[in-house]
Amino acid sequence: MIDIQYIRENAEEVKLAAHNKNIDVNIDKLLEVDKERVKLLQEIEELNSLKNDVNDLMKEAKTSEDRAELIVKGKEIKSQLEIKEPQYFQVKKSFEELMIKVPTVPAEDVPVGKSDTDNVEIGKWGKLPKFSFTPRTHLEIGKILDVLDMDRGAKVGGYRGYYLKNEGVLLVMGLMQYALQKMVSRGYTLMIPPTLVKEFVLKGSGYFKGVEYDGGVDEVYQVATSEKDADGSASKDKKFLVGTAEPSLLAYYADEILKEEQLPMKLCGYSQCYRSEIGSYGKDTKGMYRVHEFMKVEQVVIASADKKSADSLQQEMIDISKEMHEELGLPYRQLSICTGDMSAGKYRAFDIEAWLPGMDRYGETGSASNFLDWQARRLNVKYTEKESGAKKFVYMLNNTALPSPRVFIAILENFQQEDGSVVIPEVLRSYVGKRMIVPK
Repeated sequence: MIDIQYIRENAEEVKLAAHNKNIDVNIDKLLEVDKERVKLLQEIEELNSLKNDVNDLMKEAKTSEDRAELIVKGKEIKSQLEIKEPQYFQVKKSFEELMIKVPTVPAEDVPVGKSDTDNVEIGKWGKLPKFSFTPRTHLEIGKILDVLDMDRGAKVGGYRGYYLKNEGVLLVMGLMQYALQKMVSRGYTLMIPPTLVKEFVLKGSGYFKGVEYDGGVDEVYQVATSEKDADGSASKDKKFLVGTAEPSLLAYYADEILKEEQLPMKLCGYSQCYRSEIGSYGKDTKGMYRVHEFMKVEQVVIASADKKSADSLQQEMIDISKEMHEELGLPYRQLSICTGDMSAGKYRAFDIEAWLPGMDRYGETGSASNFLDWQARRLNVKYTEKESGAKKFVYMLNNTALPSPRVFIAILENFQQEDGSVVIPEVLRSYVGKRMIVPK
């Protein structure tokens, strides 16, 4: 969420941001609720102050008449609090339901558009491969090489389930290891974070559309099985599976205050990822382009509250992704994401899309986003400025280093040979143990 004071002072700008991001939130109503919230809070604070005064006077009362008068006064205050506090909590709930929808105002260079069709291509790399034969899809290649089995994957795991086999396993694990080594070389701290997390982690990082989890909208799996806490009592925490390492990495410093000297913090997480893909019903129904679980290496940067510095850090993250695509030999393009294709919290976002010959199109293989302090306010991560000592919310950025399924597809389809074999990119050969995967 963003600072309510900023909304008060820049209501029209926030309204425009909501409109351009296709977000339905009534800013005028939010400001009205905010005024009522502040008014009730002030009244409650005044009543509590009076209650404390009465308690102090009771200790000093010398006569029964004085005490009786103070008891009457105390009852009046209590009666008013019993009316005001429920009103305040109801208004506060309405305030939170509206605030959680308020978007970050995007950067000036973000293109305005309604949907992903309005994203702007800002760069390309590599020549698209030319084949003397009709290129096969990754599904066809996977069967020829016996590295992918979608049929038995669906039988065991359900719709969008799959098995990786033989060199397919080595190829994907090699991709992950290659990405991790790249992150180490660029000064990132490696982590294998929890993939089973508490509710506040996903709510705080913005993976719930509203205040509470909505299984019909949020592309997140909730774990139904109950568990016990360390003392043997039933746990009250709701648990969820993450769709990326991002929320777990962001929550690492939740409710903590860092020092400016520690920033920027560069974190890298390797994890299994789980996505329900509810919003993608009917899209990419064949193959492993859109699946429910996969492995991914994710970058997260926690930075000081400086937009210029954050822009530079975001570009650095994108450059690492570009470098890996180039070392893998995968033609790609970079997109500047338009307002209508950005989630509420994003300030700037860019996608990397690799060319997929068998699918005859580009497909997203990376996404770099700058959220400013939108996530930090939800997760309550601050830092202390070195010079002034002031406490500020950090800025949070993230980027997909490498996802396993789509890069796997891109390698199979870009480096396929007429006989069905696939040449392994040179940077992965030490992990796969061979130069080429040949038909079985």
